[in-house]
Amino acid sequence: MENFSFDVDSDGIALITWDMPDRTMNVLSASSMAEIREWIGTVIGDEKIKGAVLTSGKAAFCAGADLGEMEGNASEAGGGGEESAEDKTRRAFDNAYAFNKLLRELETCGKPIVAAINGLAMGGGLEVTLACHYRVVADNDRIQLGLPEAKVGLLPGGGGTQRLPRLIGMAGALPLILEGKSLNPAKAQKAGIVHKVVPGDQIVAEAKRWIKEEGDAQQPWDKKGYKIPGGGPHDKGSQGTFVVGNAMLRANTYGNYPAQRFIMSCVYEGCQVPIEAGLRIESRYFVKLLGMPESKNMIRSLFLSSQELGKGARRPQGEPESDVKKMGILGAGMMGAGIAYVSAMAGIECVLIDRDQESADKGKDYSVKLLDKAISRGKMKEEKKEQVLSLITPTTDYEQLKGSDLIVEAVFEDRDIKADVTAKAEAVIADTAVFGSNTSTLPITGLATKSSRPDNFIGIHYFSPVDKMPLVEIIMGEKTSASALAKSLDYVKKIRKTPIVVNDSRGFYTSRCFGTYVQEGIHMLSEGIKPALIENAGKMTGMPVPPLAMNDEVSLDLAYHVQKQTKEDLGDKFEETPGTQLIEKMVVDLGRLGRKNGKGFYEYPSDGKKFIWPGLGDLVEESADQPDVDELKKRFMYRQAIEAARCFEEEVVTDVRDADVGAIMGWGFAPYTGGPISLIDTVGTKRFVEECDRLAQKYGPRFAPNALLREMAEKGETFYARFNPHKQAA
Repeated sequence: MENFSFDVDSDGIALITWDMPDRTMNVLSASSMAEIREWIGTVIGDEKIKGAVLTSGKAAFCAGADLGEMEGNASEAGGGGEESAEDKTRRAFDNAYAFNKLLRELETCGKPIVAAINGLAMGGGLEVTLACHYRVVADNDRIQLGLPEAKVGLLPGGGGTQRLPRLIGMAGALPLILEGKSLNPAKAQKAGIVHKVVPGDQIVAEAKRWIKEEGDAQQPWDKKGYKIPGGGPHDKGSQGTFVVGNAMLRANTYGNYPAQRFIMSCVYEGCQVPIEAGLRIESRYFVKLLGMPESKNMIRSLFLSSQELGKGARRPQGEPESDVKKMGILGAGMMGAGIAYVSAMAGIECVLIDRDQESADKGKDYSVKLLDKAISRGKMKEEKKEQVLSLITPTTDYEQLKGSDLIVEAVFEDRDIKADVTAKAEAVIADTAVFGSNTSTLPITGLATKSSRPDNFIGIHYFSPVDKMPLVEIIMGEKTSASALAKSLDYVKKIRKTPIVVNDSRGFYTSRCFGTYVQEGIHMLSEGIKPALIENAGKMTGMPVPPLAMNDEVSLDLAYHVQKQTKEDLGDKFEETPGTQLIEKMVVDLGRLGRKNGKGFYEYPSDGKKFIWPGLGDLVEESADQPDVDELKKRFMYRQAIEAARCFEEEVVTDVRDADVGAIMGWGFAPYTGGPISLIDTVGTKRFVEECDRLAQKYGPRFAPNALLREMAEKGETFYARFNPHKQAA
């Protein structure tokens, strides 16, 4: 076997070690599953073998299914050809059920099988262990055990929806499966998912001890008289699990995520029948889900594309590897402080500069608070905190920037201030150092005119809060070199974030497209649409925060400042709208700046929850004709998507992965769509253009399809075909 080694000791216990060649982690691929079938047959057929221990030869046990293979299977199943739809469905079911059938053979093989879990076991990896009769895991808080499939639009397809509820009860299992939560070994043992936690070097010994002293080759659910812990779906006391669960599911997802609906159905239906029937139910729902656009798009964007970008898919070829060891951060406000934290956590020496020492020290204190929180939660040791803090030097002295490989400017969005700190930093850093601006709106090419080395000037746009947001947007100015891009991408990889690469324009990609969402909310308000209806429609699209609330979070005065700067830059080309006038009135006339001063589109009482400001009704007369929510949802989604399409036409974005991953990770574009470009492809360019023409006629030219979209609609093209990054690379 290629993927497993097989050794039998003198006690007749087989040690099966999973160690796939040329992979950093074990995964469930076609080849590994074929070999699992092979060694199950050996265990069953060899009378000398009394039991088996399954462990891993890698740092992790198993990362789950090979989603690349899965996406290919889903695309093949949904493609054309002479095979009938019924035959395709049957073949897809047979393929999916083969894994369930395989694990059922494992747990009914008649000999005790133990999973000795030495590292991470996620998704299908955990499902393999659930089919074993005993689970022992290494005592290491970094190990995670879970079923994360729902996070990428799938459901566990290897018995997870059947074995976990039968093991720990439906009430305990459902939150873990629906939310894709993972647990460390101690919590997994407390939940009843694993039997024992022991030091890492003792897991195999404990597994063999159990086989020799206790070995039970029958699962609890295969024993006579077995009952699901807490009761089945119709038992007294457990019926509320589904009544409350369905209500909460609807409230949290608005029906946008079929995976969660199907998971509920799998558990509800499967737990009423014997496990063999339950596994078939799971496979049927799995196949149905795999063929849905939400699943295909989420797998592609949230897993495959994000992994490719994280591994350097956009790094220019031929550039030598680099390693940022020291960097300077100009501006110790919330952004600068966050940048210092994530960089120091990656082992980078950080010089944190501000106008006065008090402000610089305050920036470092941000890291102190985050590290103390981690310690209080048991996620960090005191020594690690001191090590990280020792790497951050708060100062006002630009001379301390000497020796820096990278500078990141994170000062206020003002060209004069940015020009001033650029000159001060470039006076002391080496010519080879990269200078990155964290601006979110100002064009990089314009800022680079104040640099003495524009070839090393680049945009490095983080998202707030920096310690939580996974994306960094890299912006190429007109003169930015491939070397500066490569070094910036190497740095982003080092701080363990996902980079996208875009070309220069006002607002770049993320700020430009995100701005259309919040602006559309203001447009709606200026039309007299009820604020509550606007906010509810925003939430129902799957966006993380409704538009008026998001305006308050970003701060209305920042929106006004950007609006004012844009007006100055564009002159006569600037288009005044009722929305821009409304923002000006809120900020200039009423002093309502948003959450920062406790009053914006919402009121923020100190002793209660925020609520929509009643005075909005006095600013804008409420329309007698209120639109239906589906129309508002479409306006929000299509407005963002059409801006993304314009970014392609203007070559601000050139890679579909950057567009979709950047949208979901950067501003929270509804994940179930796979991103704005996936949304257009799913709708179909022809139908999308027709609908945008309708919206443009009714609401204004901001919805008008651009020339690229019209051309693609005429040719029946999709973005993922026309801008296929893998074909371009080939």
